[in-house]
Amino acid sequence: MKRSGKILPLLLLAGCTHGLPRQVEYTPRQLQDKIRGGWAGQTIGVVFGAPTEFKFTGTTVQDYQPIPWSAHCVKYWWDKKPGLFDDIYNDLTFVESFEQEGLDCSAETLARRFAGPEYHLAHANQAARYNIRSGMMPPASGHWLNNPHADDIDFQIEADFIGLMAPAMLPEAMEIASRVGHIMNSGDGFYGGAFVAGLYSAAFFCDTPARVLDVALEAIPPQSDFYRCIDDVRRLHKRYPKDWQQCWFELHKRWNCDVGCPKGVFLSFNIDAKINSAYVALALLYGEGDFTRSLDIAARCGQDSDCNPSTVGGVLGVMLGYSGIPSFWLDPLKEIEGLDFEGTDVSLEKAYELSYEHATQLIAGAGGSVKAERITIPVRRADVLPLERNFERTHPVCRERKDCWVADSCTFDFTGNGFVIWGNLVKTVSITPDYAARVSMRHIGSEVFGLAEPEDPYVAEFEVWIDGKHDHIARMPMKNTERRLEPAWKYLMPEGPHGVTLKWLNPHRDYLLRVNDIVYYSENPPTDRFYSNLK
Repeated sequence: MKRSGKILPLLLLAGCTHGLPRQVEYTPRQLQDKIRGGWAGQTIGVVFGAPTEFKFTGTTVQDYQPIPWSAHCVKYWWDKKPGLFDDIYNDLTFVESFEQEGLDCSAETLARRFAGPEYHLAHANQAARYNIRSGMMPPASGHWLNNPHADDIDFQIEADFIGLMAPAMLPEAMEIASRVGHIMNSGDGFYGGAFVAGLYSAAFFCDTPARVLDVALEAIPPQSDFYRCIDDVRRLHKRYPKDWQQCWFELHKRWNCDVGCPKGVFLSFNIDAKINSAYVALALLYGEGDFTRSLDIAARCGQDSDCNPSTVGGVLGVMLGYSGIPSFWLDPLKEIEGLDFEGTDVSLEKAYELSYEHATQLIAGAGGSVKAERITIPVRRADVLPLERNFERTHPVCRERKDCWVADSCTFDFTGNGFVIWGNLVKTVSITPDYAARVSMRHIGSEVFGLAEPEDPYVAEFEVWIDGKHDHIARMPMKNTERRLEPAWKYLMPEGPHGVTLKWLNPHRDYLLRVNDIVYYSENPPTDRFYSNLK
């Protein structure tokens, strides 16, 4: 059974200007094949990386350890873990939205459609869903002051559909990315998705992964950390052209530092868009267009090792076309192609059709030609996106382990200009009336835990007081799809000593607030003096 798959030079380019063709031509069948290949490759990649997802953080998956793939593995993961396919069902939510609301629908309409489904979300996606359901629309819903996960990978893993509906149309891809990406991300987190949209779009007319990477990066502001990180991949590839692990190591030394995500700051877990996009770029360059080798490298880079092979597989799926993906990879996918993804009414088979329809509409609207025997797509450079910077003057300086339980209130002090609490609301079993005195800000055994009902209506409300002044009320629904990820945070405060108190306005004996850690920030990088003054 053939496992590889290599890209052949494209022969359908017409003319050239400034390194780009003036237009690209396909038969309808050829364009459909490439769009199908993008969706198929994306889904294959996410399943291939499932066994290693976030099991290798701050390290690679060593060569001696096999990453399995078998005849029925796609269906196995489909039944076992529907949430694994968030890369796909998030994309499809937007595909459905554009189909039903029109290709010119507003960011607010897209945001409401995004926030509606009841499937599981995490990180920037869930933070944005909470914001939107609370009445906060984009771009505020994805801005870092309102979303501690703004630099996370979320838009990056759900931007694939944009390049598939805007084949070879980079300006259109960036415009759609701007409407979608600010729902859940900003800054480098937004650039991660814009970059992926550009990769897919460029894959329709570039004949090497290196060229795809170069074209996609052109729309990212060179002043941004995101650009600098991906550019380092290109530089390191030239220095170590045969050693992807040395490239990985050099990237790790410079860029494996999460600033925003409360789950990752000062820990090995890193869901930041920059480093994970860098692994995508690394796999594309060192894989040299070979489908199998590229997916393997992307997964072995670690961290979000299902999402990164998903992107790589989708980009190469476009370049190869569905018909060019080796049967070793493609055959297991066919078992689920007709099944609807969680929270949607869309299967892969329907996604193939919808993306083709949307692509032909955009092509015609951009001045291209859609005829029965030939589709002609105009190719233009995208303008560089506006510069956005997250977490300015916000340096993480300490992660304080609390590991405590709150039944009424908690207070902490620090010196700096910001904080974020990593914690969550939990359901307990019945305990004695004196539970508050025993558990407030103290560790208790796991025997108090119980399972929350899926539709649990309880919403905890916490007053957040900063320096003796009421700041806001944090609402924390117990229902999973409505949950607030962090109890409280505040950035860009005046540098200096601060006191924070959380007061539970409606405590209930069946619930507790777990406070795991608190990350503190300063407008200055950490120093020994800062640590000595930390309370």
